[in-house]
Amino acid sequence: MEDKTNVIKIQRYHSPCGDLMLGSFEDKLCLCDWAAESHRDIVDRRLRKVLKAGYEKSTSDVILEAMSQLDEYFNGERTVFEVPLLFVGTEFQKSVWYKLLEIPYGSTVSYGELAKQLDLPKAVRAVAAANGANAISIFAPCHRVIGSNRTLVGYGGGLPAKKRLLDLELNGKPLL
Repeated sequence: MEDKTNVIKIQRYHSPCGDLMLGSFEDKLCLCDWAAESHRDIVDRRLRKVLKAGYEKSTSDVILEAMSQLDEYFNGERTVFEVPLLFVGTEFQKSVWYKLLEIPYGSTVSYGELAKQLDLPKAVRAVAAANGANAISIFAPCHRVIGSNRTLVGYGGGLPAKKRLLDLELNGKPLL
């Protein structure tokens, strides 16, 4: 029998931009990833391996709170999330993901600007790859990172979802 502490509880959340897979490990959110994301299996393998845990379709207080806060976000009622996060990745990836948390609601930065903020101006591609490996979309707002020419590039949920999220934040038009 598997130890219950080694369980990642997962639940599907239907957002106006597409379905998200939410996951919690112990008392932290470790997953908010697009269900249709082409890299889902990579994220899933990384979480299961590093946390030495299996998935269980169920819910938790953290997942319920994340759903509630996502509803408020999509309704245009929330600009800051208050859910405890668990980033699972390399130290470099985590440094990028923590930096994402500093990008204010309604703002964008380019991959180059993000690399400079990390004092790694020549590591734009590595920063972009780490951004793309983010398993906690929206809460760690990788959608706020755009191309150097201010265009929308690369997003796990697809560019239409990225555009809708940025439109919500920049124009205040609720999506629910």
